[in-house]
Amino acid sequence: MSRDEVILRFDAVSFEYGHHIPILSETDFSLRNGWKVALMGQNGAGKSTILQLITGMLHPESGSIHIADGLTIATARQVIPRAQMHLTVRAFFEACFKKKIYNIDPLIDEILDIVNLHAPHDRIIQSFSGGQQARLLLASALIQKPDILLLDEPTNNLDKAGIAHLTQFLVDYKKTCIVISHDAEFLNAFTEGVLYLDIHTKKIDQYVGNYRDVVEEISRRIEAENRKNAHLAKKIQENKDKANFFAHKGGQMRLVAKKMREQAEEMEEAKVDIRKEDKTIRPFIIPSQPEATGTVLTVSSVTVFHNHTPKTRKVALTVKKNEHVLLAGPNGIGKSTFLESLTKKDHKGATLAPGVRVGYYRQDFSTLNFDDTVYQALSSTDVITEMQLRSTASGFLINENMMRAKIGTLSEGQKGLVALAQLVLLHPGLLILDEPTNHINFRHIPIIATALNKYDGAMILVSHIPEFIHQIRIDEVFDLEKEA
Repeated sequence: MSRDEVILRFDAVSFEYGHHIPILSETDFSLRNGWKVALMGQNGAGKSTILQLITGMLHPESGSIHIADGLTIATARQVIPRAQMHLTVRAFFEACFKKKIYNIDPLIDEILDIVNLHAPHDRIIQSFSGGQQARLLLASALIQKPDILLLDEPTNNLDKAGIAHLTQFLVDYKKTCIVISHDAEFLNAFTEGVLYLDIHTKKIDQYVGNYRDVVEEISRRIEAENRKNAHLAKKIQENKDKANFFAHKGGQMRLVAKKMREQAEEMEEAKVDIRKEDKTIRPFIIPSQPEATGTVLTVSSVTVFHNHTPKTRKVALTVKKNEHVLLAGPNGIGKSTFLESLTKKDHKGATLAPGVRVGYYRQDFSTLNFDDTVYQALSSTDVITEMQLRSTASGFLINENMMRAKIGTLSEGQKGLVALAQLVLLHPGLLILDEPTNHINFRHIPIIATALNKYDGAMILVSHIPEFIHQIRIDEVFDLEKEA
């Protein structure tokens, strides 16, 4: 098959969830062989749904999806399903194939080498860090050697080395790839086009060019459409005013008035539909617990992992009120394990000041009960009034329909917004954030960074996104890889 031959096409495709949540409305786009494109859109717009329509896991309500004969498709999803967490590495990869693959171990070693992860084949998936699980997800797609590779937030939880490794892989990749990501620098390194899912029109706009080119093109288009519509609106109002004036004159003037109204209607039809700008969350603050003053946390020892082997090491970390600590170290060294032990207050080498409330943003959202509604999740915090709950929710784009939805039905990005809203309502004395930009729309990230800067309690942050870290005041870097 030659490069640039159309291998995937959506023709007037419409899709709804449960016949009441529209995702697509008669949308069209095509993808050519060898193209690498970003799939963008607001949190909850339905980007992951598009990938499921391409793989056939979901089917359109109307319209058709055409895929060239004989092509194979594989997806690296955002998270490993909970049902697969108990599997061994070997069983996890065996589940990628419909037929049994004999002597699969050499294939596993080859693909793990590509994603720069070395792991025993009998190790349980749940025991891996978030970053290591991200590499396993990517490897699970690559081991199938697909003609079309679908990546859903592949940089989430990856450290700097992992992102660089994945970026170079995609630069060198010769086959077709669709990537969902909110990492602008990552996307700009290899994409040659963008599919933009408009949450308002339920259609996909297709652009050619790298990520930054497309973002600039969209901005120019919106400005031009706004200028055109503003000019037409002015002319329409002038015609309506003149028509009203002439209509009261009687005789031939009524015919003039009629003609001017017709011209105004024609100009109304000439106004273009502007792709509405993505909404951003409102600026917010995370109030700190007033009682949490002075030294909030002291840590005298940590457990780190090298080659999957734990080792306890002495350290000297003190976190006071209004101090922000960046927890650093490569994937798999034990950052998330350390943070979880602090939250559970069972870390033997750590002392938390009495009565301190801990606000924990966990990268896999397992602190949320997926069977709860959003309203239940938010009302479980110490909310003063119903008005405070709803005002906070609104600021994070949580509308009434979403309030009634179960956490498990939300997109990963929407779960992230619920988790942030919980922190606002909690008033924590110690704020623990494990990759808080994962799945989050890039437009929200500066607002989140500003809120963290203003937080005046004790804070420990894990993030592998340099452009996010650079926006935040960091008082100390606590690197688990370095000896004290």
